[in-house]
Amino acid sequence: MPTPSRQIRAVFDAETITVYQAYSPAIAEPALAAQTFVAPFKRERMTWIKPSFLWMMYRCGWAAKPGQERVLAVRITRGGFAWALAHSCGSYPAEGEDVEAWKARLAAAPVRVQWDPERGPALERLEHRSIQIGMSGEAVDRYTGQWITAIEDVTDLAVRIGAAVGRGEQVRHLLPVERPYPLEDDLAAAVGASQSRS
Repeated sequence: MPTPSRQIRAVFDAETITVYQAYSPAIAEPALAAQTFVAPFKRERMTWIKPSFLWMMYRCGWAAKPGQERVLAVRITRGGFAWALAHSCGSYPAEGEDVEAWKARLAAAPVRVQWDPERGPALERLEHRSIQIGMSGEAVDRYTGQWITAIEDVTDLAVRIGAAVGRGEQVRHLLPVERPYPLEDDLAAAVGASQSRS
């Protein structure tokens, strides 16, 4: 069965969902020590989280890009994740949406979402998409102050998998197991997710 075009896939349990971010050691080390993001992390800047491990690898080049040498797996509450989606606006107007109305929504929303092509183990572009969630203002305050339950450094895993890919090895068994994330109909509609019916 083909993967729906816009489906959130993630590592999650009954209480939390794991998202990924990559930072320099200067930001990652204090975050790991505090188990949330603290200075020199800047709360006034938009911060993007990604439930897809492979999309994060595409973005950070297996932890090789400057300023993204440390990959963090951040567990956040599912309630916080739902709040982010409910208070989001797409980075681009929805099909048929009035552009001025979209601009007003975007300016007022503390969260923006966009769907980018998902990546395979060799970071090749796939047909279905992966969600990226950008937070600013109130959303960043909630993220750092309320939602985060744990931060884990997964840089070594990223580097190990990237090296194996470079050697042409199979790496599926090394990847985090991401499953389709259940969304209520209103949240799916808010972010433009594909809803599959069983």
